[in-house]
Amino acid sequence: MTTLGGFGNMFPEIQVLDLPYMFDDDRVIETVFAGPFLNELRQAIIGRTGLRLMTVTNTGGWRNIANTKKEIKNPQDLKGLKLRTINSEVQIELVKLLGANPTPIAWPELYTSLATGVVDGSKNGITDIVGMKFHEHIKYITLDGHAYMAALWLMNNDFFLSLPKDMRKIVADGFDNLKNVTTAFPKRRQIEAYEAFKKAGGKIYVPTPDEKMQFIAAAKPLKEWYAKKFGKEWLDKLEAAIKQAKMDLDKRYAQELN
Repeated sequence: MTTLGGFGNMFPEIQVLDLPYMFDDDRVIETVFAGPFLNELRQAIIGRTGLRLMTVTNTGGWRNIANTKKEIKNPQDLKGLKLRTINSEVQIELVKLLGANPTPIAWPELYTSLATGVVDGSKNGITDIVGMKFHEHIKYITLDGHAYMAALWLMNNDFFLSLPKDMRKIVADGFDNLKNVTTAFPKRRQIEAYEAFKKAGGKIYVPTPDEKMQFIAAAKPLKEWYAKKFGKEWLDKLEAAIKQAKMDLDKRYAQELN
C-alpha cells in the first residue's frame, strides 16, 4: 500500500488524483473508482512499472487545512503560514497558490515540528490528526476538503498472473472486501476524532459557499501547471470519469429520492 505522493516517484501522472477540489464528495469519487477509470489506470501502471493496481481505498478521509495559529476562512488568511506537505509536487504547488509556505516534513517528524514551530500546520484528515496526537498543538481546522486521501494497493503483476484463475478470483475478492472495509473505516472513526478534537479545545470551521469558491479559484491554476508538467491525458480521463460518475449518480438519485 502506498499513498499518491509516494507512488508519484514511479508514476508521476498519478498526482492527478491529488489535484484539489476535483471531487464533490465520497460518493462521486467512490463511483469513479468503481468504473472504467480504475482499469485504465491499472493497465497504464502495469505497463510502466510491472505492478498491478488491485484497488484504491482511503487512508484518512479528506485533507483539510489545520494549523496552530488561527482560524482560516479564506486563502488570504493563509498568508505567511508554514504548512507541512508530503513530498509531492502537486501538494507543494497547491500550498504556494493558497498563499502559504510549503514545508515538506517526513511524517514521523511532524509532531515535533508542530511543537517547535518548524511548521504552523498541516493538510491532513481528522483521524490522522487525532490518531497521531497532533491536536495537542493544532487548534484550528478548516473543512475545505481539498483532496481525498487515497491509498493505492499494488501487487506484482507477474506473480498475480502466475496464480491459477480460481486463486486470482480469491485474491480479487479479497481486495474488494478490503476496499469496502478501509473506505468505510475513516468515515466511522472521524466521528469520535472530531469529538476528541473539540474536547481538546480545537475549533472547526466550515467555509461558506462563497469562501469555498475563493479556495477553488486560488487553486485553479494548478490544473494548467499539472498539464504542462505531466500532459493532459490523465487530467482529461479523470474529468471525463467524474462527469460520467455524476451523470450516473443523478440517475440513481432520481430513483432513490422520488
